[in-house]
Amino acid sequence: MSRFDHNRRRFLRVSGGLIAAGLAAPITGARGDRRVGGPLTKPIPSSGQRLPAIGMGTWITFNIGEDPDAIAVRRQVLDAFFAAGGGMIDSSPMYGSAEAVLGRTLPADALQRGLFSATKVWTGDGDAGPAEIDASRALWRLPRFDLLQIHNLLAWEAHLDTLMDMRAQGSLRYIGVTTSHGRRHRELERIMADRPIDFVQLTYNVVDREAEDRLLPLAHERGIAVIANRPFRRGALPQRAAGRPLPGWGREIGCDTWPQALLTFIVSHPAVTCAIPATSRVDHMRENMAAARGPLPDAALRERIAADFAAL
Repeated sequence: MSRFDHNRRRFLRVSGGLIAAGLAAPITGARGDRRVGGPLTKPIPSSGQRLPAIGMGTWITFNIGEDPDAIAVRRQVLDAFFAAGGGMIDSSPMYGSAEAVLGRTLPADALQRGLFSATKVWTGDGDAGPAEIDASRALWRLPRFDLLQIHNLLAWEAHLDTLMDMRAQGSLRYIGVTTSHGRRHRELERIMADRPIDFVQLTYNVVDREAEDRLLPLAHERGIAVIANRPFRRGALPQRAAGRPLPGWGREIGCDTWPQALLTFIVSHPAVTCAIPATSRVDHMRENMAAARGPLPDAALRERIAADFAAL
């Protein structure tokens, strides 16, 4: 059996289960999705708070040190993000200077413009977690974070105790765990099944679809929001589609370009709450934020999108 045939059978199996449960995304939008003259939003299951489905990552793109010209461009990128209705910005202490650059470039009214701040704790020493979190908060120049995540499950048991205490005390709204590149899915599944987390972050895109097998259905079952990282595989997927026209179905879902279609594919999955593409360019930010503004593809059209991309 070819990889495509395997993926197709897996997709149809998972989609069939979602349809049976009433969770499939119809062409007019998945249950719970909302557009009222603006971007697609989806609910955070644990609270009902709505979150714009297209967010922003900062890995590599905001790790620019003290370069004044680059910093000026990042301010423009953020302005375009918020102007288009953006919300979630995701970072980590692992990302070099990214958190410090965010602190210097976030607009003064970012909270009023809808900022949903998400970063991570990334230390192998559980006792050092609170100090690292305080350092991140100071770099962002925020009174508190909306979401703190345990980066790549590092020392997750100790950090989860810390984050649960913070949430109980009201100094943190949501807690989560992350992985990427398809790693440690079994361990992530156990955490999702047993621990009271609000978010999980994992790799999901039109090519990397392993999460469809167990993690995305489990997230829906457990009421866990899903952040999709590596939506473009660090630009490899748009590069693969460069110069290739978008098929006619693009008009059906309001997409003009392959990058928009790739993002729409991700957030059209009923269990996915938000995708976090990263960019250092204003034009790419505007292109990203224009995704998922039309009707969402249903299961059959999602499969066609995947097949057409695989054929490029």
